[in-house]
Amino acid sequence: MSSESAFVPLNIAVLTVSDTRDEDSDSSGKFLLEALTGAGHSLADKQIVKDDIYQIRAVMSAWIYRDDIQVVLVTGGTGFSGRDSTPEAVSVLFDKQIDGFGEVFRARSLQEIGSSTIQSRALAGLANNTVIFCVPGSTGACKTAWHGVICEQLDSRHRPCNFIGVLKTRRDMGA
Repeated sequence: MSSESAFVPLNIAVLTVSDTRDEDSDSSGKFLLEALTGAGHSLADKQIVKDDIYQIRAVMSAWIYRDDIQVVLVTGGTGFSGRDSTPEAVSVLFDKQIDGFGEVFRARSLQEIGSSTIQSRALAGLANNTVIFCVPGSTGACKTAWHGVICEQLDSRHRPCNFIGVLKTRRDMGA
């Protein structure tokens, strides 16, 4: 495949993990929704759940199981406060962890927020041929993650590699 290959739109779900945000105040979830649709992808689902390990796992498990969802973007719950539990909720669902995502996200974030980036537990992985990216809850962190890593890795034209080849295909989704 050359870099001239056709763009492959993906079905992406967005999960906001927060004890305080609702649809009106969810600026991070709204940014991710606008970014993914602006890039040519489709929103498959969007939810907000409390920072509760079992609520997060319930939604994530259902989405990973669904044939029509290829990507899940999670914002929030990746810090060190008492209720931040996204990594604990999600990492056990991974078939494979994408170690490089957290490393690259923190390297890019270092330029923006300095050493405070060490308090981010951003992570990513694959589960049932669904790629999952978990990023901090701030809109700035979502912008850094989307523009710095995620957008390219979800673009079939990006070289030398992207995640399209390991995701559920349209054939798998009954299309």
